Amino acid sequence: MIKLNLSQNEFKINNVSLSFPIEIEILRKTLVHTERVNKKKHNTIYTWDELGILAYSKNGKLIESLSLEFKKEHFDFSAKQIFKGNFLFENEEILTYYKVNKDKRVKLFEGDSSGALVLNNISVWFDSNKNYIEAIEIKAYESSSITEIPKDKYVIKKLDEEQITFVDFGFKLSIIQELMYNKKLIKPKFDLFEFVIWYPKREIDLEEEGYEPIKEVTKYFKDLPIPKRLASEITEIYQDGGNDIYMQLLRFGEGWEDYWDIESAKDAEQFPNLKKAVICYAKENVLKELNDMGIKSSWI
Repeated sequence: MIKLNLSQNEFKINNVSLSFPIEIEILRKTLVHTERVNKKKHNTIYTWDELGILAYSKNGKLIESLSLEFKKEHFDFSAKQIFKGNFLFENEEILTYYKVNKDKRVKLFEGDSSGALVLNNISVWFDSNKNYIEAIEIKAYESSSITEIPKDKYVIKKLDEEQITFVDFGFKLSIIQELMYNKKLIKPKFDLFEFVIWYPKREIDLEEEGYEPIKEVTKYFKDLPIPKRLASEITEIYQDGGNDIYMQLLRFGEGWEDYWDIESAKDAEQFPNLKKAVICYAKENVLKELNDMGIKSSWI
């Protein structure tokens, strides 16, 4: 049985000391079992089906985070079995620790409703639903504290330049994915956990509200202006259930949602260099419309 142990001194998997980022070859040898590799456009996901463990890497060589799955999901990279190993936190079984402390939210960050622990420069995030844990994410703790958020960070500022007017929100989200998360040309990079802490008008509880789109988050992206000068930067769009933008819009999304389906390809006319599209959140007519416009398009 797989055993993970996080203590003041080190993080271990099966008595092997590890630190993030973890070289994939070292992780392979440590976990022993054979993994599946799912190469996405912007990252690589390694899945150990028998162990219920996922590993995420931006360059395919260094692992930035691990996910222990306690609920079966239906993505192509989801583990076929749930995690049944042991995870110790300061020599105490972490699930027991969570159950004892869940009423106190077991949290690191003020305002966080998911629950987090930090030890030895490693953060452990609980993706929870009521009385049970659905997943645990383990990664290096970034020293820039999420609690230190500038008061104006997510205040949308008026542009002193021409901006793109979108007719289709789903299409706009695909563009935001490219410009904000892939190319890093739009700032700030939206972070859901940070936003709910920052939001001043009411308390947003992700554990309670994260199963449906949160209206304040949706409104942020609807109101976010996109400079027209960036239109030429878009050469392709790539929709995937694991895209950053969809993970921010719906905390507990499962990939089948249709909230952000592209209904019309008309907005593509505003992007002269757009030549390719891979889509999954779109109505049936959109694929033909894109191809008719000379944009080589396909379903994911």
